[in-house]
Amino acid sequence: MVNYRGRIEIIADILTVVSREAKKTQIMYQANLSYKVLQRYLTEIAGASLIRFDDDQQIYLLTCKGQNYLDAYKEYARCSKSMEKRFNDFTTKRKILEEFCPSKGYFSSQLQNDNPSLEA
Repeated sequence: MVNYRGRIEIIADILTVVSREAKKTQIMYQANLSYKVLQRYLTEIAGASLIRFDDDQQIYLLTCKGQNYLDAYKEYARCSKSMEKRFNDFTTKRKILEEFCPSKGYFSSQLQNDNPSLEA
């Protein structure tokens, strides 16, 4: 199963690279983005004051607001993984319980016999 990154994951990936002071090419390769997509995101996150560009050194730097985003993202990712694990455990337990039940066909036919107006 292929998992595509969403907008918040891409921003977090960019900010992670920028946190180590990076040039545009480094960000592009390390965040695994095309140049066109990178340009769009850099414009957006610079406009949101998550990063800034240092003209003297020609590098991108993380702002305090960008660090706050990364910290919040790490907490979000941790919670998301925990919830996903719990959901998978729930799904597994549900399947085990369903194995104890008779087939759907049995219940559907019983319902129809008890009340002919009900559809399967």
